[in-house]
Amino acid sequence: MKFQVLDIIPHTKNPVTGDIVSTADRLNQVVETAKAAEKLGYDSFSVGERHAGEFISSSPTTVLAAIAAVTDRIRLHTGVAVLAVLDPVRVAEDYATIDQFSRGRLELVIGKGNEVLQYPLFGLSLDDQWELLAEKYGLLRRLWRESDVTWSGRFRAPLTEETTTTPRPFAGAPRVWHGSATTLTSAALAAKWGDPLFTANAIQPRENYKVLIDHYREEYERYGHDPRYQYLGSGSGAGGVFIADTTQEAKRQYGPVYEALTAARNVPGNNTPFRDIDHAVAEGPALVGSPGQVAEKILTYHELYGHDLQSISLPTTLPFGQQLDILERFAAEVIPVVRASAPTTLWEAADPYGGRPEAAGASEPDAAAVVDAANEHYRNRKHDRSDDAYVYAH
Repeated sequence: MKFQVLDIIPHTKNPVTGDIVSTADRLNQVVETAKAAEKLGYDSFSVGERHAGEFISSSPTTVLAAIAAVTDRIRLHTGVAVLAVLDPVRVAEDYATIDQFSRGRLELVIGKGNEVLQYPLFGLSLDDQWELLAEKYGLLRRLWRESDVTWSGRFRAPLTEETTTTPRPFAGAPRVWHGSATTLTSAALAAKWGDPLFTANAIQPRENYKVLIDHYREEYERYGHDPRYQYLGSGSGAGGVFIADTTQEAKRQYGPVYEALTAARNVPGNNTPFRDIDHAVAEGPALVGSPGQVAEKILTYHELYGHDLQSISLPTTLPFGQQLDILERFAAEVIPVVRASAPTTLWEAADPYGGRPEAAGASEPDAAAVVDAANEHYRNRKHDRSDDAYVYAH
């Protein structure tokens, strides 16, 4: 199994202590967490997108660009990119730019989002959310795969002139996953296109998500798509990850925070039935407990879902140092156990997208090598020519 860290960048007070960090510090924590995740061997880092509520993730492209600039290996994801409210032309441009910055490490997870207030904010009707998503994704696929595109649809002005978005993606169209949380529609859209599915596995009982997953797999087979492209990702509950030496100690430490956050969340259709920590640990998707308990829980879900990518979220109202300790302990004590019992071909040789970053540049000049050579040239000049010292030092 592969592992991802997801931050939808909530910006809320710790409900027990009342502490909250500044907006600038919170955003910088996201970047520092991504750097730590890469160092610890996580496979992917994902940034959410929200346009309402106590979140500061309205510009995931900016955050992902910042992360791309300070990492080298970890794959970059959205979680989710709310394509239904966005312009596909701008999405194609912005995320292709990040793909270039990261040299092919970008993959999108798209969806309609689960925040109803964002639709009127963008002058759109909530009644059209599914049609918006399907139409805009169809255009995005074409923009990343074709040149000189002309197009017309229901929700956007037509492209009457031949359009080629720039920059182009680094090495062909990035992989797109479909986020699925509540209905069969996203699962069906993923299956129609032969794309992978990402189940939220956030607030509902696991059996509800299994219905969506089964529908996706049945439809994927019905469409006759290549099984090599069929992958499944899974979230880990709205409560986040919390690890202690024993499950009892984890519940004692984190239970008051979890229960206070859950009690304050009163959004119809977006509330978890797992209101207390005991219920959440015993039957819900939250990964709270000892390392062994958390690993066993992930593997129990894997038996039901058969997922390839496990996404986790840190408890971001806690002190940042404590969050990083949890991230490190999860990497050291949970990931090896799960990997050994749940192998996957995702991002391996058998995955058609597995070598995308490394394969990039095969059909065009190696941009990274060109930049590195130019920098080395300037560094040499700085040392070899005293009259240039001021220029290159400033």
